[in-house]
Amino acid sequence: MSARMGRIAWRGHLHRVGQVGVDLALVSLAWWLAFVVRFDGDPPGRYERLFLITLGVVVGIKIITFIAFRLYTRWWRFTGIQDLEQIVLACLVASGLVTLALTLWSPDGYPAVPRGVFALDFLFTVVLIGGVRFVVRSVMERSSRGAGVGNGKPVIVCGAGNAANSLLRDMRANAALAYTPVGLIDDDPRKRGVRVGGVKVLGTRDDLTRILRETRAREVIIAMPSAPGDVRRDIVERCRQAGVRVTTLPGLPELMNGEVSVQKLREVQVEDVLGRAPVEIDMARVARYLNGRRVLVTGAGGSIGSELCRQVAAVGPSSLVIVDHAENNLFEIDLELRDRGHAPTPVVADCRDADLMEQVFGAHRPEIVFHAAAYKHVPMMEINPIQAIANNALATATLADLAVRHRVERVCLISTDKAVEPKTVMGGTKALAERIVEMHGHDAATRFAAVRFGNVLGSSGSVLPIFRRQIAAGGPVTVTHPDMTRYFMTIPEAVQLVIEATGIAEGGDVFVLDMGEPVRIMDLAHNMIRLSGMEPGKDIQVEISGVRPGEKLHEELFNLDEEVRPTRYGGIRRATRPSLDPGALATSIDHLRAAVATGDPVVASDALWSALRAGRDVPPIGETRDTQARDQGDGS
Repeated sequence: MSARMGRIAWRGHLHRVGQVGVDLALVSLAWWLAFVVRFDGDPPGRYERLFLITLGVVVGIKIITFIAFRLYTRWWRFTGIQDLEQIVLACLVASGLVTLALTLWSPDGYPAVPRGVFALDFLFTVVLIGGVRFVVRSVMERSSRGAGVGNGKPVIVCGAGNAANSLLRDMRANAALAYTPVGLIDDDPRKRGVRVGGVKVLGTRDDLTRILRETRAREVIIAMPSAPGDVRRDIVERCRQAGVRVTTLPGLPELMNGEVSVQKLREVQVEDVLGRAPVEIDMARVARYLNGRRVLVTGAGGSIGSELCRQVAAVGPSSLVIVDHAENNLFEIDLELRDRGHAPTPVVADCRDADLMEQVFGAHRPEIVFHAAAYKHVPMMEINPIQAIANNALATATLADLAVRHRVERVCLISTDKAVEPKTVMGGTKALAERIVEMHGHDAATRFAAVRFGNVLGSSGSVLPIFRRQIAAGGPVTVTHPDMTRYFMTIPEAVQLVIEATGIAEGGDVFVLDMGEPVRIMDLAHNMIRLSGMEPGKDIQVEISGVRPGEKLHEELFNLDEEVRPTRYGGIRRATRPSLDPGALATSIDHLRAAVATGDPVVASDALWSALRAGRDVPPIGETRDTQARDQGDGS
C-alpha cells in the first residue's frame, strides 16, 4: 500500500513539474511577443539582447508568483471561471513585480525596457496561461465523451440557466454517466433556439409533449432549483402521460451546501410539487452571528434538530454541542456530521434533568442555544400528560433559567401551530413554552425567541410517512375530510428560517414563518399516489375517515389576541400580544412543578391550564380532555 501511495505521489509531482515546464515556455513566449509587437515585428539588436538579459528575471518572478497563487495545485482539465479569475490576478501581480524590478534595476549599457512592453507582456501572459488551460480542458472533455455520451440515454433538461449549464458540463465530463442531452426546454420564449453548453433550447414547457415524441427522450431532468411546485407538477404530469421517467435536482435549501451535479439527481418527491415557491435565503449573510460561536442544539437527533445541526455546522461555529436523550438518534447525526468533516460534541442528556443540564452549560459555555427537544405526537401526549408537561414546558423553563444564569447570548425555542388557541395537552405545553420565552423578553443579557410554524414535510409522524406506508400496502389512503387544508414547509426551509429569525430576535419575540398557501390534504394524497406511478381511485383508493374530535379543518398560525407585524425578512412575521405578568407566570410554573411531582395527570393538567391563564384568556384545556382530541396537524 505504501509503495502504491508513493507511486501516486510521484506521479502527482511529475504532473506539477510538467505544468511548470509548460508555463516556463509560455511566459518566455509572452515576453518575446511583447518585444516583437512593440517594435512592429523587428526589434533592434540592442533590444533583442535586452530581451535575453532580462528573460531570466521575468520568468523567475512570474513562476514564483504563480506558485504563490497555487496555480499548480489545480488540474487543467477542470479549469473554470474561478480558476481564470485566479490566473488573471496572478498575472497582474506578477507583471507588477516585473515592472517594479526592471524599473529599479536595468542592465548597464542597455536601454530601459519600454513601458509598452510591460503592458503587452501582461496581456500575452493572461491569454497564453489561461488559454492553454482551457484548450486542455476542451480536448480532455471531448476525448472523455468519445462515443460514450453519444450512445448514452437521451434526456431532455428542463431549464436553461446556471443549474442546467452545470449539469450539462458534468454530463460531458463523465462519459460513464451515460447521459446524452438531446435538448432543453425553458419557459422564456427569448431562449428558443439558443444553445446552452452546446445543447439547443427546443421550446417551452407547453411544447414538452411534442418534444418528447420527436426526440424519443427516455428521461426528463428538472434543472430548476428555484422553480415553484406548480411548474414541477405540470412537468411531471406531462411526462407521466407520455410514459417518460422524471428526475430532478433538489431545491435550493438542499443544494445550499453542495454543487450542481448529476449525482444530486433524485426521483421527484411530493415536496417538489407543492404549490409554494421555495425559500431563497443568503445563509452566509443571515447566519453570520453563528460564525465562530459556541452553539448548543437540544433534541439534536430529531427531524428539526438534526437539520439544525447540519446547517449550523456548515456555517462554521467554533464548537457545536448536540444534546439528545435518545442515544441512537444522537449517534446517527453525530456520525453524519463527522462524515461531512465536522467535529460535534455529542451529549446524551435529558433536558428535564436540571442538574445534568447545569453541568452541560458549565462545561461547554454555549453562546447560542436552539431548543428543539419536545414531545410532539398529540394523541400520545393526551395519554401521557405528565410527560408532555415535564418535557415540553418545564424543561423549557429550566433551560431558560440556565441560559440567563450562564449569560447565553441567544436562545431560540422551536414552537408549533398547535400552540395557537390550544385545545390539547401537547398544544398547551407548547403554548406555555412560548409564554416562558415572552416572560424572559426583558432579560438584558440573553435574547429569547420562539419560532412557530405548521406542518413540516417528512418529519417523523407527519402525514407523508403515513401516506407512503398506506400506498406501499396497496391502500386505502385515508383523509379525514375532502376540504381539509394544511400549511406545509420542507425541513431545510423551516430550519433556514429558524436560523434567520434567531438572528433578528430582540428579546421575548414570537416569530411565525410564512408557510405559503394552504394545501388540500386530498390533493397531497392524489399527488403522492401519482408520483408512485399509480392512479388515485383506480389503483389506490382514497377514503374519507371523518374529522376527529377537536381536529381543525383549517390550520391557524396566530392567536386571536395577537397582532401580526412584518420583519425585514419577508418569510418571517412577528406576533405581538399584550404583555403578561412575569411574576405571576413564574409562580404558576412553580405550582406546575409541584403538580407534576404528585404524579396525578388530572392535577397536572389543571395546573397546566392555570399556568396558561396567568395573564391570558384561553379556552379551558379540560374541554379537550373530555373530547380526547386527536392530532390536529396532519389530517391523515
